This record gives sequence, structure tokens and C-alpha cells, in this order.
Amino acid sequence: MPRPPRKSRRNLRPGRRLESRPIREKGVIITLVAMCMVGFVGAMAAFSIDIVTLYTARSEAQLAADGGALAGARVLANSGMTSMSSTSDTAVGLNAKSIAIAVATQVASNNMVGGRNLNGGAATCTAEICVTVNTGASDFVADPQVTVTVQRTDLPTFFARIWGRTAFTVKASATAEAYNPSSLQGTGGGPGLPIAPLCVKPWLLPNKSPNPGPTSPEIFDPATGAILDTNLLGWVSPPTLRTECSGAGGTTTDCLPLGSNPPTAWRYYPGTTDPATGSFPAPATTSCTGCGAFTDYERSIAGCVPQPISCNSQVNIDTNNYPNRNAETGPAVNNLTHAAAALNSGDSVDTVGTPQAGSEPFQFFAGTDNPVVQSGALSSGATVMISDSLVTVPVIDTSSPAFWPGTYPNNVQIIGFVQLFLNPTGAAAPTSGPTSGHIDTQVINLVGCGDSTGQVTGTTILGNGASAVAVRLVAP
Repeated sequence: MPRPPRKSRRNLRPGRRLESRPIREKGVIITLVAMCMVGFVGAMAAFSIDIVTLYTARSEAQLAADGGALAGARVLANSGMTSMSSTSDTAVGLNAKSIAIAVATQVASNNMVGGRNLNGGAATCTAEICVTVNTGASDFVADPQVTVTVQRTDLPTFFARIWGRTAFTVKASATAEAYNPSSLQGTGGGPGLPIAPLCVKPWLLPNKSPNPGPTSPEIFDPATGAILDTNLLGWVSPPTLRTECSGAGGTTTDCLPLGSNPPTAWRYYPGTTDPATGSFPAPATTSCTGCGAFTDYERSIAGCVPQPISCNSQVNIDTNNYPNRNAETGPAVNNLTHAAAALNSGDSVDTVGTPQAGSEPFQFFAGTDNPVVQSGALSSGATVMISDSLVTVPVIDTSSPAFWPGTYPNNVQIIGFVQLFLNPTGAAAPTSGPTSGHIDTQVINLVGCGDSTGQVTGTTILGNGASAVAVRLVAP
């Protein structure tokens, strides 16, 4: 029987390798690890750069949607449609809607998303911008809402192309509203939220309607804030009833005559939140362009005082002797309306179409002294939706016995606001000169407050300055 082969002692010797590795294979593991690290770092770079680009574009899309929605809602607020008596889908609301959609689309398309502007168009919805208005809602007139949705489906990628992904999609949406709580009273939806307009002027209008043959002798219901005179929207003050001091036409040039002075429609009392100084509000907070030599009273008219004045708040009638008040009102109004250089050089109201006529919402024509016209960005007579001639004036409750002739209460309650368009003083009649204190006005909006005992609850919302009607984002 043959013996099995004998094992080599050399191969069994401890400490010796069985086989020797070829020289060309040395360092392969390190090379493979390095190559994997390069791929990993590249993948992380692709992930981080493309994700940052995506999130940046998403933020830009949200800003475009927010800006478009706010711009559209402000058009609806300044159009006057929210102060109409009807809560149905009216012709004025539809016309205001078409203008709001056009403005919202234009504002959204002027924003860059992912390195280029969005593509807008004349249509309500395009591939990248879609604007809708809640015309079907029962409270559409009182609380119109504009929703803007923007998207880009061709946002280019960089490193993600390695995996065949050549484009991302970004999308954002925003909803803004023009909110008038007074028009919501009695509609079954309960009381509205209180408002606090900005840039309020130091004039306190009595709650007396100046409209000939009104449905009610008062502007607002002091208890609910509802608009009582539904025909006041669009009303233009005639030469015999221009807005002026309560004492104008008497023997004194101050707003407060020496004799009896009962509340009268469109004859304002001078207001003050600080009876010691007679200021309304504090002049230290005013900002006024081109009126460095003005008095505190003039600056409070010509400039914007950012201090909000809340519904149902208490203010004071300024009973200090101020014989130059009428003389100072005219120059201050002319400065505000950019009519200081020449009469009728400020903005004006489009009188062809008004909410009363049911054709168009309020629109305004830029005057030759409008700063935007002076800069060359607009031509004189161009249609604009906002104007410095738009002001907010408080309406006070004058039903109190304290307002019997010859008496003036220390504190009066604000029960609403009217938005007025101021025309240059001295533009209509010889009796209206730059020192007369007479102001030609037109009613653009009305906003009433609720009962201060608790009928109106919730967090106060701010008006946008030009209008007492609050404009705010409600989504996202």
C-alpha cells in the first residue's frame, strides 16, 4: 500500500506566510477608500447645493405669493367695495376683483424665483401664477380674500444631474384679506375683530351724516359699528359743506368758537391724545417731508404718525386757544396732497366710475406734483390705486349729553373711521383760500367699531395707513 505524500516541513514552520502577495496589489484598499470618499463627498455636495438652491427658491416663491396677495387685497381695500351695504356679489365687487387680480399678478411676476422673474399674463391663472378671489363667499364684499399661488417646474439642478434629475418644482401659496368689521355686523357671522388704523389725522368728526336725505342721521351705529348711512360711500362735499373746523365761519379763526358749538356734520373738532400739550398724537413720532418749519399741528396733518388709534379708544377734544388753526390747516393739507406748488397739481379721483355708479371701484389720477410723477416713473394723469391724498379720520360718539351746546367732554369715544380723499384747498371757490381751512373731501371708505363692553373681541388688527380697512395675510 503506497504511503501518503509527506508534508513539507517548510510550509508547516510557524511564523511563515503561506503565500507572498504580489507587489502590484499593495495599497489597493486605501485607493478604494479614497475613491469611495470622493464619491461620498460629491454626493453630499450635490445634496447640499441642490437642497440649498431648492429651499432658497421656495422662500422666494413664498415672498412672491405674499407680495401678490397683499397687493391684490390692498386694491380691494382702497376700492371702497368693502363699505358697500350689500354682502352679495355685486358689479363693483367684480370690477374690483379684476383690477386686484391684475395687480396681484403683476406684483408676483416682478419677483425672481430661482434666478428669473415668474411668467405672468392677462389670464387669471397661468402656468406659474394663479390668482383667485373668494367671490362666491357670502361675506365677499365685507371680507374679500385674494389667494396667489406661484410655482416653477423647471428649476435647474446642478450635481443632482448625476442621478438623472435635471429639474425641481417649487410651489407656494398665500391668502390676504381686506377686512371691514362694520360690514360684517348683523350678517350672522358674529362681531368682527377691532381695528387700529395708522396715520390717523388730528380731526374728530361728529357721528352726523352730511349726506342730503340720508337713510339715517348718523354715520355709524354706536352700539354695533354697523354703517347706517349706506349712501355715504362716494359722497363729495359740496361748496357749502366742505370739511372744516367746527367753529369755521364764526368770528374766530380757531376751531372752537367762544359761544355754543353743537356737533354738526362735517365740522370737525381738533383732537388730542395729550390735553396738556394739545398734540394728537405726540409730535415727536411724526415724519413729514418738506415741512421742517411747520408747527406740531401742521406736521401731524402733513406727516404720517405711526402710532395706531384703536377702535373704542378715548381721545380728547383740544380746547386750548389756537387762533391759527385754520390758517395752518390749508398749507399742511397742500403739503400732504403735493399741491403746494400750484393749486390742482395734486392727485384727483376718477369721477367717471364710482362704487355708487356700479361700474368701477375707486381709482385715482396722479397729479403733476406727485413724487412718483416727478421722478419720471409715471406720467401725469396716470391711473393709480393709492394716493397720499387718502387720509383716515376718526368719528366720535356725539350722542352723549356732554355734547349739549356750550360744553365739551374731556374724553370722547371713537366709534368708527372714515377714509377721505383730500383735494387741494382753494381749488373750488374764492372763499376757499390756502388759509381758509376749508377742505374738499370725498368719502372712500367707512369702518365702524363695535361695542366697547365686549361685543367686539379678539386681537386688534392694524389698518394699512391709507385706509382704515385692514389688509393682512391670513394664510399661510
